[in-house]
Amino acid sequence: MKNIGGNCPAVLFLGVLFLSCLSHVRSDASDHRYKEGDPVPLYANKVGPFHNPSETYRYFDLPFCSPDLVKEKKEALGEVLNGDRLVSAPYKLNFREEKDSSVVCKKKLSKDEVVFFRKAVEKDYYFQMYYDDLPIWGFVGKVDKEGKADPGEYKYYLYKHIQFDVLYNKDRVIEISIRMDPHSLVDLTEDKEVDAEFMYTVKWKETDTPFEKRMDKYSMSSSLPHHLEIHWFSIINSCVTVLLLTGFLATILMRVLKNDFIKYGQDEEAADDQEETGWKYIHGDVFRFPKYKSLFSAALGSGSQLFTLTVFIFMLALVGVFYPYNRGALFTALVVIYALTSGIAGYVATSFYCQLEGTNWVRNLLLTGCLFCGPLFLTFCFLNTVAIAYSATAALPFGTIVVIVLIWTLVTSPLLVLGGIAGKNSKAEFQAPCRTTKYPREIPPLPWYRSAIPQMAMAGFLPFSAIYIELYYIFASVWGHRIYTIYSILFIVFIILLIVTAFITVALTYFQLAAEDHEWWWRSFLCGGSTGIFIYAYCLYYYNARSDMSGFMQTSFFFGYMACICYGFFLMLGTVGFRASLLFVRHIYRSIKCE
Repeated sequence: MKNIGGNCPAVLFLGVLFLSCLSHVRSDASDHRYKEGDPVPLYANKVGPFHNPSETYRYFDLPFCSPDLVKEKKEALGEVLNGDRLVSAPYKLNFREEKDSSVVCKKKLSKDEVVFFRKAVEKDYYFQMYYDDLPIWGFVGKVDKEGKADPGEYKYYLYKHIQFDVLYNKDRVIEISIRMDPHSLVDLTEDKEVDAEFMYTVKWKETDTPFEKRMDKYSMSSSLPHHLEIHWFSIINSCVTVLLLTGFLATILMRVLKNDFIKYGQDEEAADDQEETGWKYIHGDVFRFPKYKSLFSAALGSGSQLFTLTVFIFMLALVGVFYPYNRGALFTALVVIYALTSGIAGYVATSFYCQLEGTNWVRNLLLTGCLFCGPLFLTFCFLNTVAIAYSATAALPFGTIVVIVLIWTLVTSPLLVLGGIAGKNSKAEFQAPCRTTKYPREIPPLPWYRSAIPQMAMAGFLPFSAIYIELYYIFASVWGHRIYTIYSILFIVFIILLIVTAFITVALTYFQLAAEDHEWWWRSFLCGGSTGIFIYAYCLYYYNARSDMSGFMQTSFFFGYMACICYGFFLMLGTVGFRASLLFVRHIYRSIKCE
């Protein structure tokens, strides 16, 4: 009890941090009412190549006009993890105060600055700002390719005049958009000094849109009719897959099992010398504990934690926490909920390890703590080093790394240990309907398609086919600039994914046992988790065929973090597959009399 009490302040602190971070952005703008002429906060966020969403830099890394005093906005944990670095912008947009071609600054661009801007224009650099917490974007410049076949003849231009169009309702800012003046340009084609006069125009217009609906504009894009049709086609496709699979499995398995039960019932009444065949033949081996039981238990613990994390994230999404451009809310939720659910991993792993008659539960607990966090930490170290080398905003500041380490040290680790102690003291015994024989039976030679890899390929394909349409929209949101807000459809797809994974793993487990192969524990886990491998294969397809990402940093970020996400899916779906198979195996062996 002393340990639990000592850990309460850390957990309480994390809960407060979580709630404050999730409400951070909404509270920033919700209380802002303005009078005419009042200053409205405008922050410049970042710049970067449009097609490389991870490769972003500070706004003033480009030689724009900067204010006399650049003030940095205090940011929440999730915003920093998201790569946001907000600073005061050089433009002054006071409430309902119009401006016409107001000069920001006059600047002589040096030869190096011209080259720098030209490279940015060539890579389709965009910039992002926040005005009263509303996001706005614009391109730095444009490339004139019209009538020019040779890239050496292209003309490069920098926009020097921005027009801000702001809508307001009484004393609130409702909407903002920007337009770049196509006639006010700076020619960057040649390596020479040029004079540039940066200007901006501000236009105000009244609207009837209420303040509460000002974010609807950003979520509407993912709810357009043609997008919704594709989403519903995805749902129908997945449902048909589930119904066909469920019907097929129910028909085949129930018929086969019924015949098996009748056959085995008759065998008990027949002569004792009649040889047993099929899955009943291996009843003395089917509950023999698997090899590498510590690793197996740790994988189940980590998978259970990630499953709980996913469910909590969906709950937050469905109640509207992750509204568009709630900066960093998702990252904050992931970090905090993962830390708070580490006790689940400790409990599940240690209790199952003790059920499997394991003795070194401390080592098992350490393995559980490192099984997912270890690869994630190594990936982060490498990618953060790459981001530092690029001077990108994706590189986490030292202070943020310290905060994450403290969360892991003061919350994640203690809760993992407490869960492990609770699991060890649960004293639960493994429920096996049949006694296990002293010596294992020899597994008969099996055809190649019954080996682990072909079975994993079969098991992963069906669940993947149920989600692949929705995957494109998720990838376009995470690794692009498309907004995804239809979490209800995503939740339905997730439920379908779990059902298909469970059913296909149960079916393959039955066929494995029918072939008198009793080593089903690891096989069911690997078959359940194999969908993660298919998702990673989809990453290769998406990168090459559906995106324009390029460069070492973006490529390493995409494949590095997607490897961690797919590994997490592997552990989570592997746990689902094994749990479903365990229920099934216990049921069929409980239904027959085993000596």
